[in-house]
Amino acid sequence: MATLVLLQATTIATGVYAVRNDFSLAALTRQAPHPADQPTASPSVPVITAGPVLASGGDGPLPTKGTLTQQLTDALGDKALGNRVGAVVLDATTGQRIFAANADTGIVPASTTKIVTSAAALASLGPDTRLSTRVVQGRTSSSIVLVGGGDPMLSGPAAKPTTYPKPASLAVLAARTAAKLKEQGVKKVTLGYDASLYTGSPIGPGWKPSYIPDGNVAPVYALAIDEGRQNPARSQPRVANPPQFAAAAFAKLLSRYGIAVSKSIAPAKAGQGAAELGKVDSPPVYALVEHALTFSDNDLSEALARQIALKEGQPASFDGGSKAVLAVLKRLGASRGIQVFDGSGLSTKNRISADGLARLVALAGSPKHPELHAVTSGMPIAGFTGTLGNGRRFSGSDSKGQAGLVRAKTGTLNNVNTLAGLATTKDGRLVTFAFLADQVPLSAEPVLDRLAAIVARS
Repeated sequence: MATLVLLQATTIATGVYAVRNDFSLAALTRQAPHPADQPTASPSVPVITAGPVLASGGDGPLPTKGTLTQQLTDALGDKALGNRVGAVVLDATTGQRIFAANADTGIVPASTTKIVTSAAALASLGPDTRLSTRVVQGRTSSSIVLVGGGDPMLSGPAAKPTTYPKPASLAVLAARTAAKLKEQGVKKVTLGYDASLYTGSPIGPGWKPSYIPDGNVAPVYALAIDEGRQNPARSQPRVANPPQFAAAAFAKLLSRYGIAVSKSIAPAKAGQGAAELGKVDSPPVYALVEHALTFSDNDLSEALARQIALKEGQPASFDGGSKAVLAVLKRLGASRGIQVFDGSGLSTKNRISADGLARLVALAGSPKHPELHAVTSGMPIAGFTGTLGNGRRFSGSDSKGQAGLVRAKTGTLNNVNTLAGLATTKDGRLVTFAFLADQVPLSAEPVLDRLAAIVARS
């Protein structure tokens, strides 16, 4: 994996070009139309766009505190932010606070929680780990079990993957399984499915009842295709029973490859040490993290939290995931000010301080932690990619001049708007920031863009 670090975009009339210096490492731009903080399974247009992006800052001087403080303080007075706002700007190298307002107050972070989940996943699982979906022998020679490994991006037969990273395919798994069965002289099977890797409720604490019907997320199971979407090209509806839906699709695929499947398809427990008949692997964790952050993918973020739980010896549940994430952050020395109850940020119980979030962003881009660099390369580029490339963000007169110069994760819930990321100042100093507001009357996105733009041009 190419080394990935903190970066800054430079725009010109003909596009975006990269400027490298001593502290810079390249990343790739991946772009697709995407509604704010809503996951998509497979955008219908190609997503790799023009070229290299971003360079990072060097050892330029810190911005003048007086000027920056006055500009940020004025912007924080905007009524659109509501009555509770946390704000921090840090020097990425030293951790020195350049600006702070309610920096240590725990605020509902919305989807900026994904920064926490992603950093913990990279630190715990490692960037190159993959999630496997398998088919194993059942109790008899004519029975098989489809075993979920927690890969929600597994693509079903109706999917048309056009996005990065390319997901594992249920059709490929069926082809491999069918070939193995034919080698054994088996032409008809009974199919069971095992989704027991995850435990506990499939619906997160603090989730609103509308999240699943509205297509924001699917019930969290260890076996699913197309992130639990009935139609992979649309966010809704989500299927009520993702494991059963995936198993039914798998049965149809097997029949295409000449293996008849009995009508009864039911949950089954894979036997310990059962012979493997087929397997497909997800993209590596670093690529999953980049996708989760760029497109604010709720389903994938919840899966990563459960994988962390498994690696850290906790139950693969919401509670286990939250405990495991915190344990990993403590090892990194980055747990202060962070309390989470899910992996995606949909939970209204989550509380993260602006200081804690800004420090985690700085840690993720540090040369001391190359394993975490996918956090920074996965953050949307202002005005260009992911949830910052939807045409609404960094489009105001007070922020569009800094489009391409900010890389940040967005967060949106009812009455909550957040933004956390990094930028290089005009004098070449790399800084990280976090702005969080959870008593927003309507939408504070334009104000958050303005705050980030002030930092970028300071």
